[in-house]
Amino acid sequence: MTIQDKPKSARKKPNGAAGPALLRPLNPVRRRTEEVVERIAAQIADGQLPAGARLPTEQAMMAAMGVSRTVVREAISALRARGLVMTRQGAGAFVNADPNQQPYAIDPDGLGSLGSVIEILELRTAVEMEAAAIASERATATQLKAIAKAAAIFSRAIANGDRAVKEDFDFHFAIAIATQNSRFVGFLEFLGGLIIPRQSIRTFEGKAELQKRYLESVEREHQVILDAIAAHSPRKARDAMRRHLLNGKERYKQLANEPGG
Repeated sequence: MTIQDKPKSARKKPNGAAGPALLRPLNPVRRRTEEVVERIAAQIADGQLPAGARLPTEQAMMAAMGVSRTVVREAISALRARGLVMTRQGAGAFVNADPNQQPYAIDPDGLGSLGSVIEILELRTAVEMEAAAIASERATATQLKAIAKAAAIFSRAIANGDRAVKEDFDFHFAIAIATQNSRFVGFLEFLGGLIIPRQSIRTFEGKAELQKRYLESVEREHQVILDAIAAHSPRKARDAMRRHLLNGKERYKQLANEPGG
């Protein structure tokens, strides 16, 4: 009996357990994040990961596939942006019960160009300027500490030579939480790590010094945003976030004109 002849129930794993095809080492030739995304998406499509099933833990995927935590997290962000999975704080990632109900989606496969990066930055600018302003008015002392902690973690990550994609996202996410408006939080959760351009466009590969200079500029701008929110100045917070994201857009335009950009 061929695979096609098998009843669908025979191909599914009990309680949504992942099939053996999911937890096997990756092909080293392909981009890691893309292959993780494709593998999980395929298992969702063929029912081996049914609606509501919990995905394997980060540690399980890292060990079985031979990839880093960053790759796993980038893949989950991409799957979430496609509407295939949802995440629950402290519980992990789960297959979306009805991915076809997503009213709006950003396909990660279309985010590998400079034009798409700029479009996302412009979308973020429209939303995050106001998020920063509202956070400056509403942030509690605990929330201000969380934003400051996220900024410090970002600084440590870039000092260690990391791309700091998650750490960058976490800084902006802490600001969204400080708005005390779940819609801002949901917007960033929906976009996930895709809001960080260097996740989708590999501008810095083989250019460690260029990456370092870029991230140090981001670090300084984060501090200006933090100071404005801590000062409870909506105008300064709005302006600081706007400059940060507009500068990001200009930096990516310049990077595209670099040799090999």
